[in-house]
Amino acid sequence: MKRVLSISLIYAFLCASILCVNATDIQQAQQKQDLPEVKVDLRDQAGIELPAGLVIPVLNMQEVSTQTCPEGYKTKFVSTNDIFMGDAKVIPENTEFYGYIEKINEPVIGTNASMKIKITKMILPDGYEQYIKAYIYTANDNLIGGELTPPSEWVKMPHYQDKYQGIAWIHRGATLQVRPGGRRSMGVHTSVPAGERELIILVAPINMSHTYID
Repeated sequence: MKRVLSISLIYAFLCASILCVNATDIQQAQQKQDLPEVKVDLRDQAGIELPAGLVIPVLNMQEVSTQTCPEGYKTKFVSTNDIFMGDAKVIPENTEFYGYIEKINEPVIGTNASMKIKITKMILPDGYEQYIKAYIYTANDNLIGGELTPPSEWVKMPHYQDKYQGIAWIHRGATLQVRPGGRRSMGVHTSVPAGERELIILVAPINMSHTYID
């Protein structure tokens, strides 16, 4: 009886040893597989914040006009300079910016047509996409166009001198002046030609965690 018990214990020990060896061999075989190394270049988790008010020089890629383009018309601009924050290149040259015409004001008597172009996305040269909130910048609250039109009439008005002039000092001297009347001409449409240099201004900050790769 003791012999049978001893043989059973030895058999069980051998089976367990074989299973452990098989598991070790499988693990070692998996570690020896030729797997490609993946390297991801990222900044730290905090990233770099591009502040609101940042101005980016760009080039317009197609004509945009209040006469031929409706509201919602898609636009494209390309950056002409590298933008740095400290030593980091956050917006490289040739970054693409996409947007649309947010609002159009038709021309009226006294005022030219105007429009606002909103920018919603930029694509870096390496293909990375970042959604943004920006506009094509102008000093008039980012409104392109909207200038006052010239007068449509001119009024002639005499301007008398303080001293008497002429024969025997009888008549006061006068100068005829031409002044704009109260009416202005009809406004005209506004356009941004292809190839024209513009400025994009961020109206909300961007947290950039992507590292640009040349």
